[in-house]
Amino acid sequence: MRRRSVVALLAGFLLAFSGLARALEVGDMAPDFRLPGADGKTYQLSDYRGTQAVVVAWFPMANTYGCTIECKSLAENGDKIRQFDVTYFMASVDPLADNQDFSSQTNADFPILSDEDKSVAKAWGVLGLLGVAKRHTFYIDKEGRVLKIDTRVNPETSAEDMVRNLSELGVARVVP
Repeated sequence: MRRRSVVALLAGFLLAFSGLARALEVGDMAPDFRLPGADGKTYQLSDYRGTQAVVVAWFPMANTYGCTIECKSLAENGDKIRQFDVTYFMASVDPLADNQDFSSQTNADFPILSDEDKSVAKAWGVLGLLGVAKRHTFYIDKEGRVLKIDTRVNPETSAEDMVRNLSELGVARVVP
């Protein structure tokens, strides 16, 4: 009887987590997405393929302490990031209205994307057990391949770290 309970529990556990995708790895093609931005536009990753590198900074929840610090770091230092041939986004599973408010509160001058149905977060392997995105930043080359995954993002220095990573990865600088 006890063995059946353990087997049933294990089967239930596996079934519950079978929908979680494996995490992306360096060298993988980044799954495409089409997500609404807080600025009223819709963004699709494949639109940048062949033209620009892309950075997607996933964050757990709009209008929370660490996420606000991270977003302000990127907004206040965007001029340094834009020295590279790159488009960058922040993304969460928050409702679009929450991200619109968050964008306004932090003076974000870049798109903040909403993945309300959590399908993109699952495909990218960043959906946490509590239903929010993990704070991971993905660096994607012009061909759509993952160059680097930063899983130890420091909100206070996220912009400086992004600039350093873009430089180390050899992402081209924009010619003035």
